[in-house]
Amino acid sequence: MSNESVPAGEKLQKVLARAGMGSRREMERAIEAGRVTVNGEVAGLGERVTDDDQIEFDGRRLPGIEENRLRVILYNKPIGEICSRHDPEGRPTVYDRLPRLKSGRWISVGRLDFNTSGLLLFTNSGELANKLMHPSSVIDREYLVRIQGHVDDEVKKRLTSGVLLDDGQARFTDIVESGGEGTNRWFYCVVMEGRNREVRRLWESQGVRVSRLKRVRYGSVFIPSHVRVGQWIEMEPKEIDDLCITAGLPKLGQRPLTQSEKETLQRQRRKLRKAPSKATLKTAPSKPTPKSSPKPPSKAAPSRAKARNTRPTRKGRK
Repeated sequence: MSNESVPAGEKLQKVLARAGMGSRREMERAIEAGRVTVNGEVAGLGERVTDDDQIEFDGRRLPGIEENRLRVILYNKPIGEICSRHDPEGRPTVYDRLPRLKSGRWISVGRLDFNTSGLLLFTNSGELANKLMHPSSVIDREYLVRIQGHVDDEVKKRLTSGVLLDDGQARFTDIVESGGEGTNRWFYCVVMEGRNREVRRLWESQGVRVSRLKRVRYGSVFIPSHVRVGQWIEMEPKEIDDLCITAGLPKLGQRPLTQSEKETLQRQRRKLRKAPSKATLKTAPSKPTPKSSPKPPSKAAPSRAKARNTRPTRKGRK
């Protein structure tokens, strides 16, 4: 075994990414451009830093470790909000309702379009956000959709086999019928990518209309039943650890919560649970037991049977 000492500290670009300044690749470019200083001197790419070092990014002091905690929040997006930080048309954005950060910024894990509701994740870690969105992480997204039009077994077969869209081949990995009558029916469907309006475009390629669309799952994360439309909830350290593993990042330097932070999380969850619950999709039927799929589940999510058992209880759903 070598007697050489292990270099102290972490690579600067990793520390910056974890602080929410951007992705690790973006931070590498920023360091090369001379935008980062350590203890008053321009930093070099690959430089290592410790908690005692004073880091500045574009002239702004990076927060100390006591402020630099990995955070993730789950937001139940309503229809009528956009996923941009600012809108020239003055429409509300998903960022309007989020809690303020003392440092860094909230980074959206993917996007939902103006007329789509449901689960959105936000984090202050650019590294975690990028890994969760990257196709190599193989994370599935599940949607509840109401279709107006004729859907038979042949349509479902084409959608799961693959359809050529404007930006390439796309498909659902799973489609499960979930009730409805005539030409107005509900389905759960799963995609493995986050392409723009992919779910709508897949259905519309078959000559049917999507009248409602809600994302209900991202990997192994579901919307808790007590988080109503327009509300957010902060994920606990254990939940964040699981999300990091899903993204292939088992260690991001997470520190334990302080007593004050624990009490804040507990107060928020009690407040949400006490508030009266409202069904966000009153006409949506319960999810049936899907047929077994020959395709093994992705590493990002539990099996569909296990996922149903862990899904928060809702009226008409087990």
